[in-house]
Amino acid sequence: MIANLRALPIGERIGLVEDIWDSIAADQATLPMTDEQRAELDRRLDAYESDGIKGRAASKVIADIRKRL
Repeated sequence: MIANLRALPIGERIGLVEDIWDSIAADQATLPMTDEQRAELDRRLDAYESDGIKGRAASKVIADIRKRL
C-alpha cells in the first residue's frame, strides 16, 4: 500500500493527508480523553483563571511576530 501511495504525485498525497486529517477532526469527540490529559487541561484552566492575565489580542501578537521576521 505504501508503495502505491509513493507512486502518486505529491500534490495528491498531500490531498489525501488533508482528507484523512479532516475526517479525524470531524470525529475527535469520539476519542476518549485519558485521565492524564483531563488533569492537564484542568491544571491549565485553573492557571488561566487564577493568574488574572487574560492574554493579548491576536492582532498584537501577529504584529509582534511580524516585527521579528
